[in-house]
Amino acid sequence: MVAHVTMYSTAVCPYCVMAERLLKAKGVAEIEKVRVDLDPAVREAMMQKTGRRTVPQIYIGETHVGGFDDLSALDRAGKLDALLNPT
Repeated sequence: MVAHVTMYSTAVCPYCVMAERLLKAKGVAEIEKVRVDLDPAVREAMMQKTGRRTVPQIYIGETHVGGFDDLSALDRAGKLDALLNPT
């Protein structure tokens, strides 16, 4: 079973698109997207939760992965599959 993935994003965000593409290539069929550009309160909540202001901010299960660069680094290090498919 693939872990639940939540991604804070905006409508125009190339890094969000790249993150989604990588996750789908890893077998993630559904990504819960939280649009922070539609409501300033949602962006504020994301910043409080993550300590960051940029998108994407990605959670796999309860684990805050970070942005696309962090996600990509996890994949290159061989650690992304274990997060996505917990035993």
